[in-house]
Amino acid sequence: MNRDDSRWLRNYRPGPPRTAQLVCFPHASGSASFFLPMSRALSDDLQVLAVQYPGRADRRGEPTVPTIGALADAVAEELAGRLARPTALFGHSMGGLVAFEVARRLEAQGHRLLRLFVSGCRAPSRRRPRAVELRDEADVLAELERLGGTDPRLLDDRQALRAVLPTMRNDYRAIDAYRLAPDAVPLRTPIHAHVGDSDPEVLPEEAEAWRGHTTGPFDLRTYPGGHFYLSSPGCDLASVLRAELSTGQRA
Repeated sequence: MNRDDSRWLRNYRPGPPRTAQLVCFPHASGSASFFLPMSRALSDDLQVLAVQYPGRADRRGEPTVPTIGALADAVAEELAGRLARPTALFGHSMGGLVAFEVARRLEAQGHRLLRLFVSGCRAPSRRRPRAVELRDEADVLAELERLGGTDPRLLDDRQALRAVLPTMRNDYRAIDAYRLAPDAVPLRTPIHAHVGDSDPEVLPEEAEAWRGHTTGPFDLRTYPGGHFYLSSPGCDLASVLRAELSTGQRA
């Protein structure tokens, strides 16, 4: 691990000193390595850190965390001592909810964040009952095919699908159990929502509803593609993030 890594954070390509840092939160069953391409694209300008949840990759031997709140507690505690740089959070899918809850905790401690970027993630105020039930590897295969963005080699590997099943079950249960606290106040941090125009998980109005979760600026960007639009070769999300964070540092 890089010297800046911790149990929770991976720093694949250290960025320049005294620049902003972007902390990235992966999707359900995802690992920190999902953000390797983003780290490569941004490391000349920013420090990119990726969160490694327990129960996957190099933390496979650790028990998964059963709730969004418990994940947010642990990551917020880790990040609280790493905010000397201006900091923004980026979360994709389930990671959007975790990043949002981390932002809530850090703001409550008096920390200021540059931006919260939520990608492929419905606003907490727009819940949907989930029809997916993951009983076996066939269910995992069907769900991964529905969402798209998965390496075809994994879809053909039944042993790999069985290995992913426990983390997917845990993460989907965590998403289904998540409720925004009734006394939650909107963030002060600007929120930028990003969504694919054919995402089966997030309608544009469900992404637009993030507007109600901040008193700061909000915008919504739509891209061609589905739930994993950000992995499409033509998607230049990194340039959008670079421009937003450059503006945020000057503000």
